[in-house]
Amino acid sequence: MIRFTSKGIYCVPGKFYLDPWQPVDLAVISHGHADHAHVGMKKYLCHHFTVNILRSRIGPDIQVQGLAYNEAISINGVRVSLHPAGHIIGSAQIRLEYKGKVVVFTGDYKIQDDGLSTPFEPIKCHEFITESTFGLPIYRWESVAAQNERLQTWIKTNQSNKKTSVFIGYSLGKSQRILNAVHEMGPVYVHYSIAKLNEAYSLAGIKLPDYHIADLKSDLKQLDNQIVLLPPALLESQLLQKIPHVAYAICSGWMQIRGARRWRSADAGFAISDHADWTGLLQAVRGSAAEKVYVTHGQTATFAKYLNEIGVEAEEVTTHYGDEEDPQTQTT
Repeated sequence: MIRFTSKGIYCVPGKFYLDPWQPVDLAVISHGHADHAHVGMKKYLCHHFTVNILRSRIGPDIQVQGLAYNEAISINGVRVSLHPAGHIIGSAQIRLEYKGKVVVFTGDYKIQDDGLSTPFEPIKCHEFITESTFGLPIYRWESVAAQNERLQTWIKTNQSNKKTSVFIGYSLGKSQRILNAVHEMGPVYVHYSIAKLNEAYSLAGIKLPDYHIADLKSDLKQLDNQIVLLPPALLESQLLQKIPHVAYAICSGWMQIRGARRWRSADAGFAISDHADWTGLLQAVRGSAAEKVYVTHGQTATFAKYLNEIGVEAEEVTTHYGDEEDPQTQTT
């Protein structure tokens, strides 16, 4: 049913692609991050929460159809439905059924419930196509409550030292989690790119805490001793250093092991991720009960090898998906 091609993951009988990276006629999109939802498709199909994200990021005039979770449609005889992936707002596992065979493509996902995204739903299938961004045993996330407490404690320390707390996090998904975690600690200022994507949450009926849009083109004194959320594109910018009394932290799953080595100039690093950790990946694979697992972007070799060792047939697959967790590779 599935073929891995130079354009993306192709559903042969359905004649459509899953998160293609080259222009195609019909793209079924798992979520709104830029490495999975590319410009140039004639038509997009996604969860209806993702529709406004695609229009915001790709263009207001794109041809896009939205589906609810568990709503099924038929495309050239293939039954297509979307199921919660828990990654970000509107993220979906794509379930395909044709002549009794079921294939599930996870896109990006996490098992933890962050309180904003619809929680991950295990789906039984014959073949399971999973990401493996953090597919090493070292990656095991703390609870969301513990993560939030760490952020709040850091802000309290900065406030006592009259420091401005600046968090660097991806504009879609990560920044909204940070906002949700720290808003009670004081006024929160966000970059306009974050505010733009916050609107997608509002349109989906998800209420975010109050925030201010940071005016970074004029007097930065407004940010003194405040809480500020910025996208990774500003990590190496002079603007960051111009914020008064700045202390900045990077929020990424990579900070669990690479923070001190790769970004030693940061004042803090927090291992907060919108991807599944090692335990979560294994939980998802077991929950699928799949006969065959295809392992895409991330730690593909290690994770596929381990699955084969524990009796789960697994194969590495090369894709063009990136890593929105990495501040060095992403812009907003």
